[in-house]
Amino acid sequence: MSEDDEGRVRHRAVPSGRIARLGGFGRLAGGIAGGMLAEGARRLAAGERPRMGDLVLTPANAARVADRLSHLRGAAMKLGQMISMDAGDLLPAELSAILARLRDQAYRMPPAQLDGVLRQEWGADWRRRFRHFEAAPMAAASIGQVHRATLPDGRVLAVKVQYPGVAQSIDADVDNVATLLRVSGVLPPGLDLAPLLAEAKRQLKEEADYLREGEQMRAYAARLAGDPRYVVPVAEDALTTRRALAMSFVEGRPVEALAEAPQEARDTAMTALVELVLRELFEFGAMQTDPNFANYRWQPETGALVLLDFGATRAVPGETAAAYRRLIEAGLARDLPQVRAVAIETGFLGEAAAAAHGAAVDRIIAAIDAALNRPGPFDFGDRAFVPVVREEAKAMIADRATWHVPHVETLFVQRKVSGTALLAARLKARVDVRALAAAAIGR
Repeated sequence: MSEDDEGRVRHRAVPSGRIARLGGFGRLAGGIAGGMLAEGARRLAAGERPRMGDLVLTPANAARVADRLSHLRGAAMKLGQMISMDAGDLLPAELSAILARLRDQAYRMPPAQLDGVLRQEWGADWRRRFRHFEAAPMAAASIGQVHRATLPDGRVLAVKVQYPGVAQSIDADVDNVATLLRVSGVLPPGLDLAPLLAEAKRQLKEEADYLREGEQMRAYAARLAGDPRYVVPVAEDALTTRRALAMSFVEGRPVEALAEAPQEARDTAMTALVELVLRELFEFGAMQTDPNFANYRWQPETGALVLLDFGATRAVPGETAAAYRRLIEAGLARDLPQVRAVAIETGFLGEAAAAAHGAAVDRIIAAIDAALNRPGPFDFGDRAFVPVVREEAKAMIADRATWHVPHVETLFVQRKVSGTALLAARLKARVDVRALAAAAIGR
């Protein structure tokens, strides 16, 4: 979090200029290169012939990556977090373990830098707007940190303040992280990432626009009005700018606290979240695509879920929703050949991978189908089918020549779907997924 192992607060100024951030990546590259030379010399002296990927992904170099991305924050750190959450099973163990630290590792802005940002957003006398503004943030993440503040009328706010230089550095940060992945040997040389990188830059720029996030927050509040299962903070328009987002402070516990709650509470909460994903896909035509657990809070007294962080909200194209509808229809009918055909046709599954590993694909689909069609609600805590899927997928993952990048819209939606399933598994929730899916598509 924002303290070291001995509990001391960790402040570190965010490099805000392009030259400063480029220098940060330069020092990272230099440190990795030095580590490669030392490790290469050690292995050659031992009579080994090391591969480039082995030299890059040493524990020391991976530690350098995590520390430098944590220092840079912004798009660099956010991409590291996304990669660790979405592709952890595909990454070398060293890189996966270090990047996973980024989900809980962020420095705070020093007070002087925080004051500089707020002076630019609210003026030199910005403190007069509040009865009290807590200098220590409640949370520090990749793009900004959150402070608690009290208005003169007594209302309590949560104020998200963006790190300086984040928006201006997105293009360069994304390109630099992509280069790091290529050099590490994680990605096949022929894999075309250009469309995904372009879309990642676009979305990250939208996330860095807090005026836009305030609009998305208001839209979600309107969509969910009257449903007591969800709580959406109220944006404070007078204090919201492109780099500062003020909203009502809403009490709640981390959603992971549900793991200690009774089974019924866990089931109710995850049923609400699964239903929300389906409504986003088929009713709202818009989806908050970041499934980070920190974006949800839980209120034990009411059982309501507090929804936070709407920066990653994006429109769901009709063709993407239609593809998921067809996949669900085939799944509900237990038409496994059709599931396979739709998965290939819509880009969920690459044609080359399906052709080269058809039998494994069929066994994976059959294992998931069997798990989903056991009597009663689907038990996300019963992971018996996961080892089967993982074992069958080994050869496909190893066959780098058949890797393909699905359509970017599918990737963003699937990230939310997979992240929601991951939370349900963490909570060992039981959800009638089939009934919810059937209702969502009008079956």
